[in-house]
Amino acid sequence: MRYVPVSSLLEGMVTGKNLYDKNHKLLLRKGAQIHKRYINRIVELGYQGMYIDDDVSKDIELRDIISEDLRFMTVKSIKDMMLIDTNDKHRSYKINKTKQLINQIVEEILDNQDAIINLIDLKFYDDYTFFHSVNVAVLSIVIGTAIDLNKQELIQLGIGAVLHDIGKMFVDKEILNKKGKLTDEELKHLQRHSEFGYQYLKETYELPMRSCIAVLQHHERYDGNGYPNQLAKDEISLFARIITIADVYDALISKRPYRKALLPSEAMEYIMANGGLMFDVDLVKVFVRKVAPYPIGTLVKLSNGYSGIVKENNDEACLRPMIKIIKDPKNKPIKPRVYDLKKDKRLRSVTIIGTLDTMTSGNL
Repeated sequence: MRYVPVSSLLEGMVTGKNLYDKNHKLLLRKGAQIHKRYINRIVELGYQGMYIDDDVSKDIELRDIISEDLRFMTVKSIKDMMLIDTNDKHRSYKINKTKQLINQIVEEILDNQDAIINLIDLKFYDDYTFFHSVNVAVLSIVIGTAIDLNKQELIQLGIGAVLHDIGKMFVDKEILNKKGKLTDEELKHLQRHSEFGYQYLKETYELPMRSCIAVLQHHERYDGNGYPNQLAKDEISLFARIITIADVYDALISKRPYRKALLPSEAMEYIMANGGLMFDVDLVKVFVRKVAPYPIGTLVKLSNGYSGIVKENNDEACLRPMIKIIKDPKNKPIKPRVYDLKKDKRLRSVTIIGTLDTMTSGNL
């Protein structure tokens, strides 16, 4: 299995994973052959890419950190909670459902806590906020697991993370969806979403105060230049410091109507470069151990000129994955062989110098 951007999809390719529309209705089943009308539909939905199976990638497996069904159920739950209705009689049910789903996410992550996150943007434009919220929760819980938070703390962290942007339901939609630069007044209004969310959750639901405070503080910066209260370092709650990293990373790798997504490796560089400025340095170190800058199935080029597909990621050595080499320095197909950049001493000087998106089935 390998990841292919929509710009490189071709008729005749075979899907590597089930693909769903925004209502979780099956769009393409794993193993289905892709036709032109499917490609057009995938583009319309705003997908950035999809996974395919072919001869060179058939032995590469991607293990999801949480199940697709659980991800979509949580997305639906967040959608329901963000519907403004002052006479909503189902509030208790909605928040309890969200808590239950966060508990399930925590359990699945604890069952897979040795796994490295291989996160590639598979969101829809119009459902971005909801998928983003779930990704932020998953990433935050993974960080929390790595620093040995107990299960109750992980659930509280997950609740704060999945609801971190709920205050945007009170922000003017024209401002939220504006493609151009915001005015100073519009920016100030948008930045109040963390306060709006905190007040709404505190007044409406019975939630742990740690979760609510994380919502309030998730835009504070480690250097004190964030908002709403310009807190710095340990003045910012641990949960908020975790969620901030997850929030920024997932936003950077997400394709938006007004900008292209960054590659996971580029987003990782941004996170690392801002340790001590935007982010807690110690938490950044944990993050780069648990999230792959080169997700499994990504096509990469090496400093020795060879090209291949990321087959497996190495914990504690995120920049040194296992790669299935499929092309020589002259860009000619070769008999595949595996490079383990972490363990093979002969490859110590070999590094990944970039990712590729043009190695379609026609030239493999």
